[in-house]
Amino acid sequence: METSTATRSTGAHIGRSAAPAVLLVAVAAVCWVITAKRMQGMDMGPGTELGGVGWFAVVWATMMAAMMLPSLAPMGQAYARRSRAAGASSPTGTAIVFAAGYLLTWVGVGVLAYAVVEGVRALDLSWLAWHRGGPYVAGGVILAAAIYELTPAKRMCLRHCREPELLSRRWRAGSSGALRAGVEHGGFCVGSSWALMAALFALGVMNVSWMIVMAAVVAIEKLLPWNGVAIGATVAFIAALGLAVAFAPGQVPGLTIPM
Repeated sequence: METSTATRSTGAHIGRSAAPAVLLVAVAAVCWVITAKRMQGMDMGPGTELGGVGWFAVVWATMMAAMMLPSLAPMGQAYARRSRAAGASSPTGTAIVFAAGYLLTWVGVGVLAYAVVEGVRALDLSWLAWHRGGPYVAGGVILAAAIYELTPAKRMCLRHCREPELLSRRWRAGSSGALRAGVEHGGFCVGSSWALMAALFALGVMNVSWMIVMAAVVAIEKLLPWNGVAIGATVAFIAALGLAVAFAPGQVPGLTIPM
């Protein structure tokens, strides 16, 4: 009887510990379904029209939830564990607020990217047309993302995205504290992945296939135990992709060539 009770208690504890990660992955799965439905027929390749700022912000938030929450799940679980140790009444709830703060940072970045893209579009630069310099500009953006992978800023930000003990140092009590910690953690993850998101814009921000690829790259960098291997593989892949988009865009799988 005592053994059975202890087993049930252990199982319940494991279930509570895993709840934040499971919930974040589930939300991401739902957002992938929504994103895939919304993006049907919208991909026009590099230079895809972004629509109105309000519409884009909602779509971008859904995209970021789909792409980023799976790799955030271990950190959400670590935040809940730290909250439980501090006696929080709802550790899973604080982890969800933490994730909301994280996404809020990415939404801000999306709105900024929207302003940059639409600002450049308003200049009506003819040399950016795909039949002129477009492939080289898109390829150059992707190659720049590969170079950024090798910088100290990338290494520092990725370390904060990977190591739960660094997150524990930023833990704060209450929902407002969780939101602030999420925003701060989002800042580090933006610092780690902003160049990959710029590469996604260069490939076509509404391209679900390339969204999946970039989400996988982000997850590999954050979750693979061998950090050096992950970065090396990412640099090689992104650099090869940039060269292919610049000089042989018709051979890039899943890339929509602009009309």
